[in-house]
Amino acid sequence: MHNPGAHEAEHPALSHRRAMIGKLTAWWRGRQYEQVDIPDTLWDEVEAPLWFLDHLDADERAELRRLAGEFIASRQWSGAQGLQLTLRIQLAIGLQACLPILKLGLDWYAGWVGLVVYPGDFIIPRQVMDGDGVVHEFDDQVMGEAWYGGPVLISWFEDPQDTEGVNVVIHEFAHKLDMKNGDADGMPPLHEDMSRKRWAAVMKAAFEDFQRRVDSGEETDIDPYAAELPGEFFAVTSEVFFEDPLLLRDEYPEVYEQLRLFYRQDPADLKRARFRN
Repeated sequence: MHNPGAHEAEHPALSHRRAMIGKLTAWWRGRQYEQVDIPDTLWDEVEAPLWFLDHLDADERAELRRLAGEFIASRQWSGAQGLQLTLRIQLAIGLQACLPILKLGLDWYAGWVGLVVYPGDFIIPRQVMDGDGVVHEFDDQVMGEAWYGGPVLISWFEDPQDTEGVNVVIHEFAHKLDMKNGDADGMPPLHEDMSRKRWAAVMKAAFEDFQRRVDSGEETDIDPYAAELPGEFFAVTSEVFFEDPLLLRDEYPEVYEQLRLFYRQDPADLKRARFRN
């Protein structure tokens, strides 16, 4: 398809229209956010168990709250299987969903609006065709799933111990970032100052090394699910980047560096970071 914007100057009227649409979008987001009246005490209560936010300074925490408020107001929320959505649930999910885009902006989640929250694990029917062309149907028990161009499905657990070592929100929203340029293949759209060649080389080497470790029976501190596919390796290491950055930096320093460049954050900065004992 011919794209006039690729090689020709955009018509002034069209440029003005795009600018106006951008301003209206920003205004509407702000109006929606104003409708979500969230007292500071509630923010504090919801953030308290989210210890991986402790490395943020006051300005960053305020910006994260702003992004989370806009995120909540701009999504279409649904509670599944009888779950009654509360503002506390939405705040907890919104804060974690917006942590990866804290330095990127909410536009990185443009193009979809649906968010479905389940009370714990849920079942997704699957169909798989084998090499002989036979279709096998089965029920897959999952904690979350991100659909290309569609909603994000998230499990909600009241007790944080039920998801120890796994952050399903960061995981699924990392997939959403990965999907901005197609399939969740572990190659999200990179910034101009990043090298696709370097990213691919670093991630491939680390993924293959991690697969080898898991296949050999090693008990890894990083969730072995990261060995499934390159896209899962990106999502799982994104979880670790925010929740246990020193672990990722120690085990795969080059992966940590690529994620630092991508997310524009450095949670392992020992001058600022505070970690669980």
